[in-house]
Amino acid sequence: MFGTHFYNEGLRKLTIAFGQLFNNIVIQNTSSTGAVTRRIKVPLAYAPKEKFLARIDQQANLQDDRKVAVTLPRLGFEITGLSYDPTRKLNKMNKTIRVKSGEDGKKINFNYTPVPYNINFSLYSFTATAENGLQIIEQILPFFQPEYTVTMRVVPELDLIRDIPIIMKDVQYDDTYNGEFTRRRAVIYTLNFTAKTYLYGPMSNQGVIKTVQADMGTDTDTPLQREERIVITPNPTTADADDDFGFTTTISFYDDGKRYNPESGTDE
Repeated sequence: MFGTHFYNEGLRKLTIAFGQLFNNIVIQNTSSTGAVTRRIKVPLAYAPKEKFLARIDQQANLQDDRKVAVTLPRLGFEITGLSYDPTRKLNKMNKTIRVKSGEDGKKINFNYTPVPYNINFSLYSFTATAENGLQIIEQILPFFQPEYTVTMRVVPELDLIRDIPIIMKDVQYDDTYNGEFTRRRAVIYTLNFTAKTYLYGPMSNQGVIKTVQADMGTDTDTPLQREERIVITPNPTTADADDDFGFTTTISFYDDGKRYNPESGTDE
């Protein structure tokens, strides 16, 4: 179990999908006549809140050379926590199956029931003015009532597509303006979200079973002396695991006292 490397990129794909939701936010400034004077596509980066605050503090004075200051407005986001969600637990022995062709014929790729997890994200909005901050927030809030669902191909090997609801929990506001009038101001909104996703374990595979055979006897002695054999095959016999097919059941009776040897595949 542990020590076997596998990586389905579930958390990575979810993080990318979350960031893509806020990757095209635009704000615009207008003059007193209502004419648009500037349009800005707000940059987005994966980074903790403290990183942006540190960059802002490096250039707090508006009158100094601003070579090292972070440009506002700006958006940042990060994963803030993961927690198991027992309310979405399913039978862990269920399988998701996909038939694939390999060098030695058809193979079945399968994965057991995934584990439900809640992934917490925080999105940070940094602006120099309250107006720009409100523009960003108003372009986000109407889409979360309180959730927004994204569709992801979570396991490509299984061609498995799943809808992931992203739920908005709360919005926090902070204005860092303090000190002298010339000091730089940063209006910060923190939006907290929870994504209800599933994490998949390692992929397994097996050959496609084409024949099932069961021998039965009149007692439980070992080795079993066969008296009846039931063989079940797909109908048609050329069917694959992902085809629509039926079954053919063949029942045979014996009184020769032989038994089936699974190693040699013959009756002895």
